[in-house]
Amino acid sequence: MLYQIYETQRSIMEPFADLAEVAAKLYTNPMLPLSQFPIAQRVSAAYDLMHRLGKDYEKPEFGIRTVDVDGVDVAIHERIEIDKPFCELRRFKRFSDDTDTLAKLKGQPVVLVVAPLSGHYATLLRDTVRTMLKDHKVYITDWKNARLVPLSEGEFHLDDYVNYVQEFIRHLQGAYGNCHVISVCQPTVPVLAAVSLMASRGETTPYSMTMMGGPIDARRSPTAVNNLAVQRSHSWFENNVIYRVPDKFPGAGRRVYPGFLQHTGFVAMNPDRHATSHYDYFKDLIKGDNSSAESHRKFYDEYNAVLDMDADYYLETIDTVFQDFKLINGTWDVKNPKGKLERVRPQDITTTAVLTVEGELDDISGSGQTEAAHGLCTGVPKAQHMHYEAKGAGHYGIFSGRRWRDMVYPVMKAFLLAHQPKVTEAEPSGTVAAAGVRPKPAPRASAPAQAKSQTITTKLSAVNGKGATQTTPAASDRAIVQRPAKTSAPAKPRARKQTT
Repeated sequence: MLYQIYETQRSIMEPFADLAEVAAKLYTNPMLPLSQFPIAQRVSAAYDLMHRLGKDYEKPEFGIRTVDVDGVDVAIHERIEIDKPFCELRRFKRFSDDTDTLAKLKGQPVVLVVAPLSGHYATLLRDTVRTMLKDHKVYITDWKNARLVPLSEGEFHLDDYVNYVQEFIRHLQGAYGNCHVISVCQPTVPVLAAVSLMASRGETTPYSMTMMGGPIDARRSPTAVNNLAVQRSHSWFENNVIYRVPDKFPGAGRRVYPGFLQHTGFVAMNPDRHATSHYDYFKDLIKGDNSSAESHRKFYDEYNAVLDMDADYYLETIDTVFQDFKLINGTWDVKNPKGKLERVRPQDITTTAVLTVEGELDDISGSGQTEAAHGLCTGVPKAQHMHYEAKGAGHYGIFSGRRWRDMVYPVMKAFLLAHQPKVTEAEPSGTVAAAGVRPKPAPRASAPAQAKSQTITTKLSAVNGKGATQTTPAASDRAIVQRPAKTSAPAKPRARKQTT
C-alpha cells in the first residue's frame, strides 16, 4: 500500500514541479519583464530548488563519448553485449584511427566491473569507468530496475546474481582468454562467491580480483547499515520494507524493496549534510555561480536516481551477508543454473591475485570488512595478496572523485598490470564463445616469471598512493609494497583496425 501512496503523491507533485521549472526560467529570462524585479534572482532560485526537490529522477546515462589516451581523443561506443532479465552486460568499445594508439589499446587488460545492486544505477560508477577506459577494455554490469521486469521473467535471487557474474566472466574468457574482475561495495560478496565456485569446479578463474569497500565480514567495525541489519529480524524486513509494484509499471505485482525507501535511508544517514548542500545550491543560484550549481545538479541527478530490488534478492542478502555471515562461517550454499547446491569455498582459489581497497572514512563498509577477504583466500600465494587504504576517503571517494583518480586508481592499475600475462589475447573477430561454455585455459606466466615479478618492493608513493600493505591471511605486520607493473611493447597489427 505504501508504494501506491508514494506513486500517487509523486504523480500529484509532478505538474507542480514542472510549473516550478517554468517559473524559474521566467524570472531569469532577460527578455521578460519579470527578470527586472529586484528579487527576481532569489525567486528564480527558490523555484529552481522547488523543482529539483519535487521532480522524478530517471536513470541517467553514462554519457562517456571520448577519453583522452596520451593526448589522443579516443571515441567510445556504448553497447549491450548480453541482455539478461535483470541485468545487461554493457561494453564501452573504443575507436581510434591513430595506428600507434590503436596498437596500444589492443594490448591492454580486459576488466569486468561489477556494479552494486543496492539502490543506485550502475552509472554511479561513471567516473570509475571513464578513468579505467584510458588503460583498459571495460565491461560493466548494468542492473535493471525490478519494477520494469515483468513477473513472467520469474524471481531474482542472490544465487542468480552469483550465476550472472560467472556467466559474464566466462563470456569475456571466451572472447579474450581471461579477464580481471573489479567489484565495488555490495558485489564484493557475490563476486568472491562466483570466483570461488569456478575454482572449486576446476574452471579458469580471472587473473585478478579487486574488491572495494564491501561487506566481506560485516562483523568488523560495524556501521549504521550493519547495525540496522543485525537489530531487525528477517520477518521485520519482509513485513516493513517489501511492497508490490503498482499496476502502472511493467513489473506490476512483483515484490520489491522500493528504491524510494533505500533513498530515504541514504539521506537519513547524513540529513544535515544534504540540507546544507541544497542551501548552498540556492545561494550559488543567487550569486550566479553556474559552475557550482551545475556540480550540485550532476551529483544529485545521480544520487536521487534509484531502482527497486527484487524482494528475494534483497532479503537473502540481508540474511547471508549481514545476519548469518555465511561467507565467513563457510556455510553458504549457492544453487547453480541446474538446480544443484554448491558450497562456496574461497580457499579453493589459487591462481587469482587478490586486491582489497578500503576508505579511511568509509561510513558504509567499516574498516577491515573488505580486508577480511585475504583471510578467506588462503589458497592464493601470499605474494599475490595486497590491501590498500585510501587516506581521507569516504565510501564514494574510493571509486569516484579526486581521491579515486589520484590515489586508488594508480595502485589498482599497477596491480592489474603486474598480474597481466605478457602474451596478450587477440581482439575477438566478431563471434565469441557462447556464454556458459567452459573456455580453454588462457596461457599463464611461468612460475619463474611470476616469482621474478614479485621480487621488487618499494614505497607506494611511486604510484601516488599511501597506505598499501601486502596482506597475508594471518599476518599482523604489514609492509608497504608495490608490485612492478611490467608491460611488453605492443605488437604491430597485421592490418589496420579501427576498434578495440
